[in-house]
Amino acid sequence: MNFDIKRTGRAVLHVTDLDKSREFYDALGLIETESDDENIFYRAIEDHNHHCLWLKKKAEAAVEVISYRVNAEADLEKLELFFQSQGTEVKWMEKGSQKGIGRTIRIQDISGIPVEFYFEMDKVERMLQRFDIHVGAKVQRIDHFNCAVPNVQKAYDYYIKELGFACSEYTTSKGEDNIWAAWLHRKPGVHDTAFMNSIGPRLHHIGFWLKDPMSLIDGCDYLAAKGFSASIERGPGRHGLSNAFFLYLRDPDGHRIELYNGDYYTGDSDFDPIEWDLDDPQRQTFWGHEAPDSWFEEASTFLNVYTGEKVETKQPTLEKRKPTTVI
Repeated sequence: MNFDIKRTGRAVLHVTDLDKSREFYDALGLIETESDDENIFYRAIEDHNHHCLWLKKKAEAAVEVISYRVNAEADLEKLELFFQSQGTEVKWMEKGSQKGIGRTIRIQDISGIPVEFYFEMDKVERMLQRFDIHVGAKVQRIDHFNCAVPNVQKAYDYYIKELGFACSEYTTSKGEDNIWAAWLHRKPGVHDTAFMNSIGPRLHHIGFWLKDPMSLIDGCDYLAAKGFSASIERGPGRHGLSNAFFLYLRDPDGHRIELYNGDYYTGDSDFDPIEWDLDDPQRQTFWGHEAPDSWFEEASTFLNVYTGEKVETKQPTLEKRKPTTVI
């Protein structure tokens, strides 16, 4: 591995009603960078780049791609050579073909997830100290993706051994070696991506970082006051895995968003991944309350980066059991 993947970068979602989506994402405190009749580009309060979330108006809701930022433009060519050596088709998106961002490469990863890598993005005003416009949960930055995949071990091995991710925490079943879920990172936090054992590939959620736990409460209050109380799916609560405070929401098209705060530093070279037992109920919710059925059953559809068609899903290779290991 001679390329440098830095962190979670952006997500591109297809939504069916831009006006309804705007009301929801504005209520989270995201900042609209620009928009037109078919697109909204959002950034978070800390962002100095054009966007971390791109909403496209389409007939059906779906996930077009999830993206990671690399350290330099040359890393894109290095990634291209790597993927070609693996027999993976690389799709280049040239500069100018997407607003606000330089050229990118897209691939379908080993689990069938549409993944993009980029370096360059337009600079914009950072809103960190524009306290006069901070509302709702006051979202600070994009933090991670969580993906349902049919074979977690396969995804884990590929991202660790081939792409250079590190593991912070993982779940196993007592007396077995099978990994049911894994939290993997490039930045020195708990995760940039996570994989869980379920029907997939599907996107379970996009996680956004908040500045403090009180912002979760502010987010709930603001959403309820704006008429979005039904969008609150789960929480607030604290995870055992990651130690973070969480709130899970569903946008008007059902895309799941996590508001997230309070995980820990993982950048030391001698950091040892934390193992959790699948049968330990505190791994999922440290305080003990259960998630709703929608939590286990529903997730967003991925699109194929080469054809634009829906990615076919498969049943998990491990026996499905509830509660699941997703957080």
